[in-house]
Formats: sequence, structure tokens, C-alpha cells
Amino acid sequence: MEAREKALTQTSKKARLEKRGKIITFICISIMVIAAASILFFVISKGLATFFVNHVSFVDFITGTDWNPSKTDAAGNPLVGALPMIIGSFGVTLLAACIAAPLAIGSAIFMVEISPKFGKKILQPVMELLVGIPSVVYGFIGLSVIVPFIREHISGSGFGIAAATAVLTVMILPTVTSLTVDAIHSVPRHYREASLALGATRWQTIWKVILRSARPGILTAVVFGMARAFGEALAVQMVIGNSVVIPTSLFEPASTLTSILTMGMGNTVMGTLENNVLWSLAMVLLAMSLFFIIMIRFIGRRRKVK
Repeated sequence: MEAREKALTQTSKKARLEKRGKIITFICISIMVIAAASILFFVISKGLATFFVNHVSFVDFITGTDWNPSKTDAAGNPLVGALPMIIGSFGVTLLAACIAAPLAIGSAIFMVEISPKFGKKILQPVMELLVGIPSVVYGFIGLSVIVPFIREHISGSGFGIAAATAVLTVMILPTVTSLTVDAIHSVPRHYREASLALGATRWQTIWKVILRSARPGILTAVVFGMARAFGEALAVQMVIGNSVVIPTSLFEPASTLTSILTMGMGNTVMGTLENNVLWSLAMVLLAMSLFFIIMIRFIGRRRKVK
């Protein structure tokens, strides 16, 4: 009887602990969901105020090329065209991804397939070091090295999309490389063995088997890097020039959504048009971030199905 009572007591204690753990977990999840929903609601409500309170045309906001919220045009409409910043954001993001992706894939192949010992001892710590460097340090290096180099050896003032692309490429390279390494590691070993057993060379195995099998993971890594590049603010602001014009050259000053937000957030009054249009820019950034997240989940789902 005593043993049975002890067993029942232990069972009840475990049940109470499990119930307590479930309650704590539910509270934590609820806080996260409420915080995320609150942020979404706050940004969207503030961003939509530009169109419903200040009666700015959404089409003019997206397609306009003049940005000066404190002034109006001949028809009395405020000059809040965000197209130059949208083009600048997509320009630096796509260029940085196009440069970083081949470098990351090549580095990952070397670290996993060519020289795994050297990659694990040397390259992996280097990548971890690059991840830990703050954004302001990247921006300061770009301002001190890349901008003067472009000014003296290429053309222009040095500020522009080219400088911002160079900084962003270095910033997203460790992230894309690390995720690509994980994707290549996830390819089953018997794929390699079967390919080599059939007479394929080492490079043929890498190109035809490993990279094709790891393609969904590599695409996820690239999209994740693009998401980080699209939302980067401080480093880009320091080297892009912050000129609100549609760039006609990689070496001319331009601007991005994040750079204009960073410059204007402390110089406006809450509730005014100048402040509301900044929230509208933030809403565009949020929409693009959600788009990148949906792409990552879609690619990951396709990977699981295969």
C-alpha cells in the first residue's frame, strides 16, 4: 500500500509539473503572438494613416519620384514619391545577393567537400567573426576604405549603390555561407557514394548530385541573405549618399527605404504627414520582410515534399 501511495504521489507531482510547464509555455507563446500582432497593427495603422487621414494617393506614393513631404506640387498634393527609395533598396539587395551567392556556394563547397578540416579550423571561425561584427563597423570601414577607393580609382564621389553593395555583400556573406554549408551537409552520404561508384568524377558529383540535392536549402540561404540586406539601415546609410533620386549609375548617390527612415525618424512630429509617410515606408519594409519569409517557408515546404 505504501509503495502504491508513493507511486500515486509521484504521478500526481509529475502531472502538476507537466501542467505547470504547459501553462508557462502557453504564456510565453501568447506573449510572443501578442507582441508580433501589436507591432503589425501599430505599423500598419500608422502607415495607412498617410492614405486615409492625409488622403495621399497610394499610386502616387509608390510611383512618385519626388520626395519632400513638407512641400506640395502645383495641384496641392504632397511630394511623397517613394519610388527612388524602393528602387535603391531592391538594387543594392539584388546586387549584393548576386555577388554573395556564388562566393558563399564556392566557400561552402570548399568547406564541406574539398577541404573539410581546413574549412572547419580556419574558414568557419572567420565566418563566425564576420557575423559578430556590428553594422556600424561595416559602415565605417566602407566609409573609410570603399568610398575613397571608388572616388579615386573609378568615378564620382564614391557614395552610391556600388559602395552600399560592397558593404552589404560582406555583411550577408557569412549568413548565406553558413546556411549553404548546412544545406550541403544535409545531402545524404550515400548520394555521393553512389555517384562515385558509377564512375562520376569529384566535380561531377558536386555539380550534378550535391548542388542539385541541396538546391532548396541554398535558395533558402540566398533569400534569407536578401531579407537581411533589404532591412539593413545604418551601414547602408553611411555609404550610399542618401540622395532621393532614381539612380542612373552605380556610382551616383542614391537612397534606400531604411536610410530615409533612419535620417527622418528623429526630425518629425507624431501625427503629421512627415511622420506618417515614414510609417508608410516602414509598412513597405514590413511587407517585403513578410514576402521574404513566405518565400523561405515555401522553399522549405517544397524541400520537405521532395
